[in-house]
Amino acid sequence: MKSRYLIASGRDAAWAGVLAAVVIAGALVPSNDHYLNLLILTLIYAGLASAWNIVGGMAGQFSLGHTAFFGIGAYTSTILLNYAGISPWLGMLAGAVFSIVLVVIIAFPTFRMRGVFFAMATLAFGETVRILLIYSRKFVELPYGLSVDFVPGLARMVFSDRSSYVWLAGGYLAVVLAAAFLLSRSYTGFYLRAIRDNEEAADAAGVPVRRYKLLALVVSAALTSIGGTLMAQYVMYIEPGTVFTISFSVDLALMAILGGVGTLAGPVLGAAIALPFREFLVEAFGSSASGTHLVVYGLMLVVIVVLLPQGLVGGLQDLRAWVHRRRRQPAGRPAIVPAGGE
Repeated sequence: MKSRYLIASGRDAAWAGVLAAVVIAGALVPSNDHYLNLLILTLIYAGLASAWNIVGGMAGQFSLGHTAFFGIGAYTSTILLNYAGISPWLGMLAGAVFSIVLVVIIAFPTFRMRGVFFAMATLAFGETVRILLIYSRKFVELPYGLSVDFVPGLARMVFSDRSSYVWLAGGYLAVVLAAAFLLSRSYTGFYLRAIRDNEEAADAAGVPVRRYKLLALVVSAALTSIGGTLMAQYVMYIEPGTVFTISFSVDLALMAILGGVGTLAGPVLGAAIALPFREFLVEAFGSSASGTHLVVYGLMLVVIVVLLPQGLVGGLQDLRAWVHRRRRQPAGRPAIVPAGGE
């Protein structure tokens, strides 16, 4: 039976049109390298934040260990390319499979924990993967940092012009959003939201809680791993200190929360605001006052989260509802005053 939930609304089509226009304009309209670099990073981080949102927003499992999947994707594809000559297009699939295997191993012990305990467990998992990678260099001849040789070619996922990376990053974001859309508009999405809102009630209603939490984490980890490969091929250099960092996991969560956690447009909007703003602060304060940009960035996020607890998308929805109520109220009708009021 055909599902009646997998139907795109006019609002979905509008968001898709805006994203397509941004990618096409960025790839075709001449621009300097600085703005193209900012656009590419924003598109990749929007995809990564949307991947995190599948488990952190839809399922309500606040993970702080996604840096492990990101680093696994980056290292797997780069090692296979440098030492075996395997194309990153295949390497990113190998990294995704590796991430899924690790998810299956760690899922059931961590799923016994909830809230802050789950977040701390995933945080420890990310740090464990980083430490194991560094420690393994005692037994394996592996340099601390890995570089990707600049040999342009589609098979190597290396391009001489930045506009090609715009298409690549835009395609990645489209794939992640398509996966999130299919999950959110199917019965799986209803089950995930039920788990997020009240796990005990969902379990009592017959929802296989662990199975759907595992599904959300598997999809999220695989998509994050693919994003790690794309980032490695773009920056062409990786090391444990750059791909296995706690700040990366925190950034993904903050971008989703800033835009609207649990929504499709929220992580994209959060990345489109947070990443350019952070880069601006680095340019403005980085040389004169080291660390000042982090303080300003953190204060901005705190203010937005306090004023808009549902994120920017939630704030826009509240504003739209308020305007709709104002329009429906008859002209000249006195406001309703509660009993005992003046």
